[in-house]
Amino acid sequence: MSLFVIATFLLLAFLGMPLAFSLGVAALAGLWLAGFDLLVLPPRLMNAVNSFPLMSIPLFMIAGELMLKGGIMDRLIDFSNAFIGRVRGGLAQVTIISGAGLASVSGAAVADASALASTLVPSLKKQYGLGFSTGIVAAAANLGPIIPPSGAMIVYAFMAGSSVSVGGMFMSGVVPGLVLFAAFMLLCWLIAWRRNYPLAGQPITLSNILRETQRSFIVFLMPVFVIGGIIAGVFTPTEGAAVGVGYALFLGFFVTRKLKFADLPEVLLSAAKTSALVGAMIAFASTVTFLFTIDLLPMKLAALMQGITDSPFLFLCLIALMLLVVGMFLESNAAYIMLVPLFHPIALQYGIDPLHFGFLFVLNLVIGMLTPPVGVVLFVVCGVTGVRMGELVRESWPFIATMYAVLLLCMIFPGIVTWLPERLGY
Repeated sequence: MSLFVIATFLLLAFLGMPLAFSLGVAALAGLWLAGFDLLVLPPRLMNAVNSFPLMSIPLFMIAGELMLKGGIMDRLIDFSNAFIGRVRGGLAQVTIISGAGLASVSGAAVADASALASTLVPSLKKQYGLGFSTGIVAAAANLGPIIPPSGAMIVYAFMAGSSVSVGGMFMSGVVPGLVLFAAFMLLCWLIAWRRNYPLAGQPITLSNILRETQRSFIVFLMPVFVIGGIIAGVFTPTEGAAVGVGYALFLGFFVTRKLKFADLPEVLLSAAKTSALVGAMIAFASTVTFLFTIDLLPMKLAALMQGITDSPFLFLCLIALMLLVVGMFLESNAAYIMLVPLFHPIALQYGIDPLHFGFLFVLNLVIGMLTPPVGVVLFVVCGVTGVRMGELVRESWPFIATMYAVLLLCMIFPGIVTWLPERLGY
């Protein structure tokens, strides 16, 4: 039965049916094949999405959209420029810093890609050409789901159950996110030096640094309040997301003064569309997961994996290879929703730290967002800038390889992921 459900889903997805509806039809087909009354489906769908933690997803999306509409990008760019100065590849590094700053307030690669592409590519392509410029933007946007707050980590924690907390997942991404950020900065400098791109930017001055830090300080207080409040137990992730929305409204209306009441319907509609899509996939996937469970698929997969290898590291390598293929053909939210309930329990049987496995799982699928043919960040950047897909993919490969190097580093040295969560009691 499990193979029938999977085959139905894949067939419909490849035929072009939206993934949420592909899951729904596969769930109906599985219930029919198993002999269940189809009336069990509606209450199961409602129970799957009737969850307080899931409310944090649209709230974080609204907060990110409000920050973008409120002129956050201008302050991030000015702040980044103040610290880079006149170095080779300086504007590329400004883009990476801006991407990291944007990640700390949005947590969504697609929104970050759109904001960075529309704001920075016109200046970038004057120095580097369109190909390398869009490759930098795509890489910078992919920091969004890694540096907290991260929508992908919220979905993972929800699908993994009680063994993983949202706060723990957030903290697992901090150190690897900084490592990846530093690697991207170095890569930008190396490529600019090798290609002999011209020097750009103004010399670093203490007065400029102090001025831009003062202007941007109130912006960077948002992740401090939101993430700090979640870690300290002052409020839940959902309440923290609501605090983020309030803070973003305050910044947009009273600090930058670029947010208008006319922008709010567009912000709410954009968040509603994405949230509805994720919610529909979670609802239908709950029925698919139920069918997998009664078919004993998790137990069969666990036995298969343990029959192949009893090494936790080799198990992680097999999962990485599988997710490499999955990420190339399946949208990441669908992959979280379908695969986390299957493989997370198996990782626990191997004795792998749940936060370590969770972060590796997320990073694998985040890399997939930069990998053709279904790399959603690639399509967003192409749509905004008009760059050819082949040119963008060619310029993105060094960044993809860097992300895989960080992934391997985190697999070999789990402490990179688990050190900070352990220090904070997760």
